[in-house]
Amino acid sequence: MREAAFVKQNKDKWVKYESLLENNRSLSPEKLSDIYVELSDDLSYSRTFYPKSNTTIYLNGLASAAHQKIYRSKKEPGNRLINFYSREFPAMFHKYQKQLLLSFLIFAGFSIIGAYSSFADGAFVRSIMGDAYVNMTLENIANNDPMAVYKKAAEIDMFLGITINNIRVALMAFAFGILAGVGTVFMLMQNAVMLGSFQYFFYDKGLLWESARTIWIHGTIEISVIIVAGCAGLVVGKSILFPGTYSRLKSLKMGVKDGLKIVISTIPFFILAGFLEGFVTRITVMPDWLAILIITGSLALILFYYVYYPLYLLKNSKNESGVHPF
Repeated sequence: MREAAFVKQNKDKWVKYESLLENNRSLSPEKLSDIYVELSDDLSYSRTFYPKSNTTIYLNGLASAAHQKIYRSKKEPGNRLINFYSREFPAMFHKYQKQLLLSFLIFAGFSIIGAYSSFADGAFVRSIMGDAYVNMTLENIANNDPMAVYKKAAEIDMFLGITINNIRVALMAFAFGILAGVGTVFMLMQNAVMLGSFQYFFYDKGLLWESARTIWIHGTIEISVIIVAGCAGLVVGKSILFPGTYSRLKSLKMGVKDGLKIVISTIPFFILAGFLEGFVTRITVMPDWLAILIITGSLALILFYYVYYPLYLLKNSKNESGVHPF
C-alpha cells in the first residue's frame, strides 16, 4: 500500500486517538489498551514499509503517549458494569451498524421464506415446529385459548428456562462466526424460518392479530437481541474475511473481543424478554392498548440503545475532537 493511501485510510482514527490522549479524558484501562494495540500495529506496519517517513515518526509519538498514559492511569472510579453498558459498549458499537443492518436483513429475509414455505406447503409448519407442538396449538385453538402455551409452565420456571435458552442461542450465533460468518447466518436462518412459519400458521387460522399482540410482547426484545447476537457473529466473520491492514490473526482477536462485548450487551435484554414471557405474555386477556404500549416501548428501547445512542456518542466525540493537519 502506498503511504498516502495508508494515511488516508487511518488518519481519522489517529486524529481521534490523539485527541483522546491529549485532552486528559478519563479513559478506561481497556480503552487505553485498545488504543495502544491499534497504534502499535499501525506503527509496526509503517516502520516496515515507510521506515524514515514523517508518518512513522508521528505514530511513534502517539504510541509512546498511549503507553505512558496506560502506566499513569489509576483504577477506574465507579461501577465497572454500569460504565460498560452506559458508555464503553455503545461508544464502540457505532462501528458495527452495517453488520447490524445485515443481520436484520438476513433474519427478515429468512422469516419471509419461512412464511412463504408454510403458505406453499401445508406440511412445512409441522416439519419446522414439530407435530406435538402443532397438535397442542390446534387443541388450544379449539378450546378458544390459542395462546394457552404461555400458561402451561410456572412463571419462574418459564422465565429461567427461556432466558437461559435465549442466551445460549446468542452465544452460539456469536461463536459460529468463527466459520467465516456462515455458521451465524445458519443460526439466524433457523430462528427466522421458525418465526415466519409460526406467524403464518396463526394467519392461516385467522388468528394473526391475536398471536402477534401476544407473542410480540416478549418477542420484540427477544428477536431484536437475537439479531444483535447475529451481528456479533458477523463481526467475527468479517474480521476473518477482511483483516484490512492487520494480520488475519490480529484481526480475528479484535473481532472476537468486540463480538463478545456485543453478546454481553444482550444479556440484560434477554433477562427482560424472559421476564415478559414468563410473567406478562401469559396474560392473554390484556387490553390491546396495553399490549401495543409494551411492544412499541420495547422497540423504542432497542432502537435507542443499539442505533441512536451509539451514533449520538459518535457525533459528540467528533464535535469534541480537534482537526489534525494531515
